[in-house]
Amino acid sequence: MNKILSVLCLLLLFSFNTINAQNFSTHQVKKGETIEAIAKRYFVTPSEIYALNPDAKNELKPNTVLIIPISKAKKPKIKIVKELQGFEKHKTRRKETLYSLAKRYNVSEDDIKKYNKFLYADPLRKGDKLQIPIFKITEEIEANPTKTYLVQPKEGKWRIAYKFGISVKELEELNPEMGDVLKDGQEIIVPNIEDDKEREVDEKYSYYKVLPKEGFYRLKLKLGLEQAELEALNPGLAESGLKVGMILKIPFNEAISIEESNSINLADSIVDFNTKRIAIMLPFRLNRVDFGTVDDAKKSIVKDPYLDVSLDFYSGVLLAVDSLKTLGVSLKVDVYDTKNEVGEVSKIIDENDFETVNAVIGPLTEYTFEKVASELRRYNVPVVSLNITDLKLLDLYDNIFQSRPPNDKLKSTLVNYVKADTLVNNIIVISDSKHTNVSNDLKREFNHAKQIHSKKDKKTGEDKFYVTKQEIEDALKPGKNIVFFETKDSGFVSSVTSILASSIKEEDESTKTEALDITLVTTNMNNAFTGDGVSNEHLSKLQFLYATTSKSYNETDNNPFVKRYEKLYNTTPNSAAVKGFDLTMDVVLRIVTSEDLYMSVNNAPLTEYVENKFAYKKKLFGGYYNDTAYLVKYQDLTIVEVKQ
Repeated sequence: MNKILSVLCLLLLFSFNTINAQNFSTHQVKKGETIEAIAKRYFVTPSEIYALNPDAKNELKPNTVLIIPISKAKKPKIKIVKELQGFEKHKTRRKETLYSLAKRYNVSEDDIKKYNKFLYADPLRKGDKLQIPIFKITEEIEANPTKTYLVQPKEGKWRIAYKFGISVKELEELNPEMGDVLKDGQEIIVPNIEDDKEREVDEKYSYYKVLPKEGFYRLKLKLGLEQAELEALNPGLAESGLKVGMILKIPFNEAISIEESNSINLADSIVDFNTKRIAIMLPFRLNRVDFGTVDDAKKSIVKDPYLDVSLDFYSGVLLAVDSLKTLGVSLKVDVYDTKNEVGEVSKIIDENDFETVNAVIGPLTEYTFEKVASELRRYNVPVVSLNITDLKLLDLYDNIFQSRPPNDKLKSTLVNYVKADTLVNNIIVISDSKHTNVSNDLKREFNHAKQIHSKKDKKTGEDKFYVTKQEIEDALKPGKNIVFFETKDSGFVSSVTSILASSIKEEDESTKTEALDITLVTTNMNNAFTGDGVSNEHLSKLQFLYATTSKSYNETDNNPFVKRYEKLYNTTPNSAAVKGFDLTMDVVLRIVTSEDLYMSVNNAPLTEYVENKFAYKKKLFGGYYNDTAYLVKYQDLTIVEVKQ
């Protein structure tokens, strides 16, 4: 047995030395040294050292031998500086030579000759009295292992990390005060690698960020790529191996993208203080309001949903205009009542000058919006939709800005998030008959998913909107289960969420019970999930997750807009009021920070406000659409944002 252990130890030692010679060096810790100082000496990051030496996180003991990865940084030139401290006397003995003395005293033969000049003419003899110089030796670094880099337009953290061959975490360690948002022209620190080794992001490929616990096998299942294929696309990967946060270049894949929060605060970038002009078009339909008494007016508002929404939206617009004024923006706002009639829209455009308008926000409904977009196209005036989704006319008019993300974006955001979760052990799709197509689409996305369909009445064929408890329990597995639930029936939601919540199990070693975790998701969040019969406790227990066009502001955050709104109107702002504020702020700030709204698409890739964010992309033939969405989930009876 001892022999076998000895052979194994020698084998491991040989293997380690082989690897060590290629990619690693070692360092013996001295008293008082820190990981940060050691990392700086070898031009690596602390996380790289911890990855190879996990015990160092707990305690760094003197004389401990650390494995140090070879840095990718440009190797600095080390200058040896020798400072004479004094001399040591030495009487030469028989058989001693200059070479043996130099080795003994750790000096060069030339150093000995320099301070014993007779040795330039005569050979060293027995009995010669020498003075051996004693030096204090220090190393001076002549080149910096890092350099300053200016952030380029559209560059976020992952693009820069990929460019310089490091992970996002390593980039953040080099720049502890960098912040979450990078700005064009911002100075940051990056590895000082050779220029020809800097990598460029090629838009013909996709890029993937390695998640915790992911190895080549998991990546093969997720990306369909063998280890050799990944190594061919990513030079240096064979030597370094996979690291958490590493950015990998892969063949183009629409389903794979790195979501990076890199929103820009346009309020810090205002360059144009000339007066701008915008138009607000809403269906107030004031001609229908009974102004006889205050109560009559209130009743008119309650009866007319268009007026109600328009007033809420406009209340947010007013606060945005006031906020813009404090930023020094000069703004002229024209407000029009479209009455929700195409004829009234035509009249407004005919009777007013729109050639000098920088942007139009509204109208609310699709048919009036189309009229405005088509009429103002000849002036190249951008028209921004309020809440219309999947505009068909987006393909027809290139002056349209669809501010609400398309439904496909919501679905893809959720699906991609689930695909990126390497801990998922099982996927189930529950749906009613009206959502069979959605269920089948999800089955194509997740080949191993199990489908459960609601029961139908055998006589009438009508959907009964229920599934049995046994069906659900049979489909669940120990570990993490993702359950897609596609329906618009509140009763169906109530019964299924109750069954799922009761099926969750915690690990119990005494009974050898494995943990069974369930996350409920839907590609189409609707009123069925917020009905009176649906338990929020069940949704929280199931960590109910979905994609949405906007997130709800947190009342505990003391948001300045919310506080001002409550003070002015004596009520909390609803989603329409917040959208009025967010959309007006975004449109105007884009205009005063760029040449026009069209140019802002490139200059401000992503902006974010109270509840909404905007990342416009242009269709090949047509207008612009908002290509960003939020992921939120129920947590402890509240709804919180999920970072992507």
